[in-house]
Amino acid sequence: MGTTPGHGGGREPRRAVVIGGGLAGATAALRLAGAGVATTLFEARPRLGGLAFSFRRDSPAGVLSVDNGQHVHLRCCTAYNWFLERIGARGLAPLQRRLDVPVLDAAHHRPRPGRLSRAALPVPLHLAGSLAAYRHLSPAERLAACRAALALRKLDPADPALDGVDFATWLHRQGQSDRAVRALWDLVGTATLNARASDASMGLAAMVFKTGLLSAPGAADIGLARVPLGHLHDTLTRAALDAAGVRTVTQSRARSVTAAEKGGWRVSVVHGQAPPLDHEADAVVLAVPQREAHDLLPDGALADRRRLLDIGTAPIVNLHVIYDRRVLRRPFFAALGSPLQWVFDRTGPSGISGGQYLAVSQSAAHEEIDLPVGVLRERCLPELARLLPAARDARVRDFFVTRERTATFDPRPGVGRLRPGARTRAPGVCLAGAWTDTGWPATMEGAVRSGMTAAREALAAMGRPYDSETVPGTEGRAVA
Repeated sequence: MGTTPGHGGGREPRRAVVIGGGLAGATAALRLAGAGVATTLFEARPRLGGLAFSFRRDSPAGVLSVDNGQHVHLRCCTAYNWFLERIGARGLAPLQRRLDVPVLDAAHHRPRPGRLSRAALPVPLHLAGSLAAYRHLSPAERLAACRAALALRKLDPADPALDGVDFATWLHRQGQSDRAVRALWDLVGTATLNARASDASMGLAAMVFKTGLLSAPGAADIGLARVPLGHLHDTLTRAALDAAGVRTVTQSRARSVTAAEKGGWRVSVVHGQAPPLDHEADAVVLAVPQREAHDLLPDGALADRRRLLDIGTAPIVNLHVIYDRRVLRRPFFAALGSPLQWVFDRTGPSGISGGQYLAVSQSAAHEEIDLPVGVLRERCLPELARLLPAARDARVRDFFVTRERTATFDPRPGVGRLRPGARTRAPGVCLAGAWTDTGWPATMEGAVRSGMTAAREALAAMGRPYDSETVPGTEGRAVA
């Protein structure tokens, strides 16, 4: 069972250390501090936000605020919406009144959008009209898609058998054509799962479609930040942590977590070039990537710690294009018949003066992650010109690329059995991160949920009640 130190008897106040300042770590720290625990958060980077952050760029279009990647949330993301409320940012990342996704097919000379939208009707009728009119599928394919959606409603995403099957195999068994997979299921699934249907666990796919599209009429309404992600996940989050009494220390990397002599845990932390300092705590939340968690976990904390190394990663590439004029009249669209996937207007949050800034989000970008910027430019600009007639005469003021090689965990079949819960065999040491067993794919929602669950488990280990601020549907899966 490994080392199982005590928690310091009746010592007050309880102390907790959170390692990692992404959404999972910040959430855990807010919840721990809210329960009266003296909490310190250590982050290796000079900023908070994890993989959902912003940076400044000097550009011919001016000094830009650039999000490393395009992130969206949905109305069904109850935990992330709670997080936005908690940091005072709900109005800065509003949701659509109703789901509406324009879908442009580049195969047509003058692409006319199909639409994925919803009506104010009960589930599943809320999508029926949109599917019936979806121009990118034949009438027979639309009917088959409706049948597949009804079959999805009956599935239990937590069924272990679904984790062993890929989504494409299940779709083909439901009579879905290759075109239907590309034009409908992958259109949504690739962006949310960071994998094509053929490479995605059916369990995770069922969770995405059942929760997002088939749980409530407005569940899939899309939310977009009106400000840079760094303002949300660093500036406002840091202010919320400060107000909660959390001590936040950046540019500090944890080196080890070991049992303390008098009970609890000793966390060794390096700050810059200074020698390591030890920090004692009754509970520790490791809100770091799986490989880093593997290295930090005390011996015996998991039955087989090496399984964390079997959880792979998947890349995302974002292409950033600044035109000298407006070429897109919508906030975003999805593309078919093109190597491009989703295109977003990020002019407002970027701070540019004149022109328009588009961000092209490319998920499951295994083939693109190492391509030179020049090659990606040669691929991207003609495709945008095909999809957006106004771009054909526009001048490109700037083009650059951001790459996240380990943007998410790899959602391939079988990953479910590898994802650990929040609680470990080391009392008070808990895991957090979108890669843990939240039931969700690697999303901002999954990250926040994991932080909530880790905080609950840490409080239970310290004999502290969980605070009364509840978020529906965020119970999580606790046991590793």
